[in-house]
Amino acid sequence: MNDAYRGLPAGTFNIQAQEQVVFGQPAGAVVVALAQQLGARRVFLTSSRSLARLTDGPLQRIERALGAHHVGTMATIRAHSPREDVIEGARAARAAKADLLVAVGGGSVLDATKAMLMCLWMGLDTPESFEPYRNGTAPEIARKIVAPPDAIRMIAVSTTLSAADFTPNAGLTESATHTKQSYSHRLMAPFAAVLDPAATLDTPHDLLFNTAIRSVDHAVESYCSPLANPATEPLSLQGLRLLYRALPAIQANPAALGPRMDAQFGMWQAIAGSVGGARTGASHGIGYALGATFDIAHGHTSCILLPAVLQWNAAVNAQRQRGLSEAMGAPDTPAWELIRALVRQLHLPGTLRDVKVGPEHFAEIARRALVYVNLKDNPRQISRVEEVIEVLELAG
Repeated sequence: MNDAYRGLPAGTFNIQAQEQVVFGQPAGAVVVALAQQLGARRVFLTSSRSLARLTDGPLQRIERALGAHHVGTMATIRAHSPREDVIEGARAARAAKADLLVAVGGGSVLDATKAMLMCLWMGLDTPESFEPYRNGTAPEIARKIVAPPDAIRMIAVSTTLSAADFTPNAGLTESATHTKQSYSHRLMAPFAAVLDPAATLDTPHDLLFNTAIRSVDHAVESYCSPLANPATEPLSLQGLRLLYRALPAIQANPAALGPRMDAQFGMWQAIAGSVGGARTGASHGIGYALGATFDIAHGHTSCILLPAVLQWNAAVNAQRQRGLSEAMGAPDTPAWELIRALVRQLHLPGTLRDVKVGPEHFAEIARRALVYVNLKDNPRQISRVEEVIEVLELAG
């Protein structure tokens, strides 16, 4: 390195292939305007069974707004985005001759829809056909996802606070092994994210709040990341600040749109540092293993693991964590205590016991967790099963 640059922050800030974030407006009207902007005439929607059961929820309002341009809906996407659901949705969109996908739902719906784009671009039609394209595939069989020049894109209308609408990554579950796998392409980032606070009104509080803690996890781990820099740090802290303020306000006044809008801005800012390049750490990595093995929502894994990981990491970054406490308005209280208290206030599971995971499971979770690259990016080195078990014991 040139001596003149020694001591300067060095790295890369990734800019996503997302062209618009539209906020504070009814999602139906926004989707219609975006479809017109893209020249789309055959719009296919994806969602979940819970949203499909509503009579006047965000899915139904968007379907009505699209009118004749709505050519179909696949609303059977399950939690953790199984590969099989992606194939089902891609087949339905292909049969409908869709020229735009609109995902309406939480992180599982959004991630599955991103992967549907991959299937439509490349003609993938079986769960097994995904294998060579996943991140981390053995080099001798790895292949690149390729988007055609006229690649179909998607719009995301989030009904939770997971922030999947701001990333180019799709996390899918390989059902046979219960393993979470990641697929990425820059054009898998939604062309536009639509932040309509009214779209969250029908979301059960447990789901809304646990996905919000997932976004808190994004903010915290990106701020504590060894790759954090002056471009990512303000984003992470602003995301945390907004979420920490908004969530109790939503709990106190569920009908008010203002706090929900604050929380949507919070999830956006919280993920921005992470997708920019300040990668997540052990809470995410161990959480992937815990969630996929025991079918626990990612938001719940963050509720349980983030305070424990912060407590474990404090041996090497306690001063850094003070910045998190300051963002939450209590600089003299450890960040892990503040987040654990917030989880309790929101009536979310805060320990492994709450989700019926005991010490007899720790070794298997630890073994599975070590395959996730997130552990390599943790501020305190984690490379052994015994170290993961230490974290799990703090989360017990």
